[in-house]
Amino acid sequence: MRLPKWCVLGVVVALGLLWMLSLPETETSNPLEWHVNHAHKKRMHEHVRRVLASPCRPGGTRRSLLARLPASSHMTQAFLWKDIPPPDGLFWYPPPFGFKGLASKVENLLNQLPDSDSAPQAEKTSDECRRCVVMGNGGILRGLELGQLINRFDTVIRLNSGPLGEFSVDVGNRTSIRMSYPEGTPLRWIDTDKHTLFVAVVYKGVDISWISAMINKLSVPLWDWIFFWQKVPDALALEPRRFRLLNPDVIREAALDLLQYPPPRLRLWGTDQNVPTMGVSALNLASLLCDEVSLAGFGYNLSQQGAPLHYYDKLSMAAMLKQTSHNVDKETELLRSLVKEGAIADLTGGIHCSFCTPPATPTL
Repeated sequence: MRLPKWCVLGVVVALGLLWMLSLPETETSNPLEWHVNHAHKKRMHEHVRRVLASPCRPGGTRRSLLARLPASSHMTQAFLWKDIPPPDGLFWYPPPFGFKGLASKVENLLNQLPDSDSAPQAEKTSDECRRCVVMGNGGILRGLELGQLINRFDTVIRLNSGPLGEFSVDVGNRTSIRMSYPEGTPLRWIDTDKHTLFVAVVYKGVDISWISAMINKLSVPLWDWIFFWQKVPDALALEPRRFRLLNPDVIREAALDLLQYPPPRLRLWGTDQNVPTMGVSALNLASLLCDEVSLAGFGYNLSQQGAPLHYYDKLSMAAMLKQTSHNVDKETELLRSLVKEGAIADLTGGIHCSFCTPPATPTL
């Protein structure tokens, strides 16, 4: 027996509401109490200054990543443009690894964006060696007062809804790129940098409708809204020419080549944990835009479950034990090896702390 369409829609809505109710809170008030070791903070500031003062290596981070990639990998295009032919294989995989089955939607979206010649550029356009910092949202940033040093990097990439405002003393107030998927976008846009670019990441097909609605200042269609787990903002304070559509090859390369996850497969329920976090995807993007890449606010120390998960809310590290979509251990292993070999710098020491005081050796 076939159920009426209205009945099917009701079931979908009910499941969506149950899912939303099961999500953890993300308020930005009453953050966890967190005490900073001042000697450690001083060493960290000295470490960041050394990174900024050291000779810049042109193409350094990308070369290190290419050494880990298959010889056939030659991805160079960070964003998609309406006036540049799409990369090979763009429609082989479903989101976030590609745009399988979404060719017409992607074409319509790109037609709403500027062409590559008229848009503000994020890519390197001069011989000057450029340094990027990818700002994670980790609680490790809280109280470190790194803001002024973060502002000194040539390109500052922020992820999802990581706020500035009252937290600027710790995380800075410059934003070159805000990289986000729809539900991760700040509900209240407080980036004040007039040069900010918004890089949209498509994790599911309906995300394309959301991006299109934001560009045209329209509301998200009801049917697409059902598949979002959080309210999306009505508008972003950005001109259409400051939107970018991320080339999904950036995520595919990070997942299948750098992390060596299995290719995506169709499943009735659950995930394969083969989708990289936004942080690792941003690292790969940054390697295309800059010569040297640093990370700040990265690292999950699950042995300290009471530590703050984010610098801006009251969630504790224990909340990470509930996530099932990312393989945090695998990503940490990759990032730690990149830091140790000098391919990237870890400014805050959450992945590998090169500036931490080693434990004292016991005397016999």
